[in-house]
Amino acid sequence: MAFFTKEGAQRFLKSADIKVDGGRPWDMTIHDERIYRRIAFGGSLALGESYMDGWWDCPALDQFFYHVAKGGLAKTAPGAGRVVRRVLEGIVNPQSKRRAFIIGEEHYDLGNDLYVAMLDKRMVYTCAYWKDAKNLDEAQEAKLDLVCRKLGLKPGDTVLDIGCGWGSFAKFAAEKYGAHVVGVTVSKEQAALARENCAGLPVEIRLEDYRDTVGEFDHIVSLGMMEHVGHKNYGTYIKKAHSLLKDGGFFLLHTIGGNESEQTGDSWVNKYIFPNSMLPSITQIGRHLERRFVMEDWHNFGADYDKTLMAWHSNFINNWDKLKGKYDDRFKRMWVYYLLLFAGFFRSRNLQLWQIVLSKRGVPGGYTSVR
Repeated sequence: MAFFTKEGAQRFLKSADIKVDGGRPWDMTIHDERIYRRIAFGGSLALGESYMDGWWDCPALDQFFYHVAKGGLAKTAPGAGRVVRRVLEGIVNPQSKRRAFIIGEEHYDLGNDLYVAMLDKRMVYTCAYWKDAKNLDEAQEAKLDLVCRKLGLKPGDTVLDIGCGWGSFAKFAAEKYGAHVVGVTVSKEQAALARENCAGLPVEIRLEDYRDTVGEFDHIVSLGMMEHVGHKNYGTYIKKAHSLLKDGGFFLLHTIGGNESEQTGDSWVNKYIFPNSMLPSITQIGRHLERRFVMEDWHNFGADYDKTLMAWHSNFINNWDKLKGKYDDRFKRMWVYYLLLFAGFFRSRNLQLWQIVLSKRGVPGGYTSVR
């Protein structure tokens, strides 16, 4: 296997212009020679775990992962973890209703203090919209406003927010547009803070799986939720949104997307960051829209996620002194690895961010795209 020795690793990394113990910001510095054998057997999971354990470093991990993605190494990396996950995916449904709350418990319930320190003042944990923004706060407010304008939101409109987080969209839509919002989340910590943040507004926060949601709504938004649905449940998810949406309304689907159809996620990301997650492709989404929705608009601003992640990383590092009493150094390395891994892959354009506006029967005369 390529990674058994330093020389083998050098050959494998050459196509991505990465050197072992080189002097450039994206080169790897090795601290433990056992890393080569570990990665040969463990692939991306071992790469991430060995970084968490301090076996290697890199001055600029975001640049390292940009080179990995542009060089196509993610598709040819050693290790059997992805193969095993693909086999298991054929047997079980990791995102079944019975397992729906795992992501809330293992990621979003880590601690609201972590997310307060990392995110913008509204606590928006999805891609910001940087078109005319000077900082993260402005970019996230612009994104929330963009969503409301794409919906054509009016005072009194009812909106379902699937995967509502800490209530950032619900609060914005209620305050700025006079909407009545129902937000659903599978995170107890999110639900508690969302209720606090939205107190006094026409907002209801429910701790429930989307499959249990009932009601009828003028519009539906899903901001960063489909990544947790799983390919076996895409049809269920789209069908559920269709059943909850009133005729004449819009379903705005905001999701990270992949350039190719996959049935598994990255093994390190699934173990340490987003359990049971995977990214949909255009094909996978489109297949389930047929006979249910008309696609009115498909907006890709994936390059903005690079800026968003780098801003989160900066906030996390700058506020580490406030967090280190609760989180250890291994957690810090894990979190930095997570943020900069995704920044590099978005920068390479291997990952996308889509906002898709959907209607049930098409807008008479056509939908006017909003940017």
